[in-house]
Amino acid sequence: MKIKVMIVDDQVLLAEGIRSVLASSEELEVLTVAHDGREALAAMETRRPDVVLLDIRMPNMNGVVATGEIKKRYPDVKILVLTTFDDSDYILSALNNGACGYLLKDISAPMLIESVKNAYAGDTILPAKIAKKVSDAAKLVTSDRELRLRRSFGFSDREVEIAVMLYEGFNNRQIASACGLSDGTARNYISGIYLKLGADSRASAIATMKEVLNPQ
Repeated sequence: MKIKVMIVDDQVLLAEGIRSVLASSEELEVLTVAHDGREALAAMETRRPDVVLLDIRMPNMNGVVATGEIKKRYPDVKILVLTTFDDSDYILSALNNGACGYLLKDISAPMLIESVKNAYAGDTILPAKIAKKVSDAAKLVTSDRELRLRRSFGFSDREVEIAVMLYEGFNNRQIASACGLSDGTARNYISGIYLKLGADSRASAIATMKEVLNPQ
């Protein structure tokens, strides 16, 4: 059975070029092309893709908002951002809204096809350049915040980095990708953080950190 893909891009020529690339794979089927987030949501009412490949800057509803809306209505659909913009705010917003990956349009045709297949399989798709930006953005926390976490819970430098990402809403795979860790190693760090926080879940860990970072 082929992986069904929807392309969402307001630049018609680029969208058709992406369609041609994906159509060259026998494992992929392009269901339709939409030109903004609203059009994509409307199309999904009748034709449900497995993977949505969408741009960030679009009229009517941009890619970040569209990602959140699609994941809210169709949580099983995988969303890959494909754009020319590598701004860390866009990257973090897209990932936090539920995107499973963030690709730049200078990607090769074979890599694009492989990324779609990997996204469908459940992988997080963050090329090295993007993963570094995610990691750098996660480190742009105030020294006061880092100091509070270290003093309050005895975190190591790596634990502080991961704790902040947990606090900001990153999931385990995103943390692993951004920090260059295996999924298992990331989970081990997170378990250690929970232990130091005296927490038994992500929600309680965040709540405990919030008491220190945002005291009322």
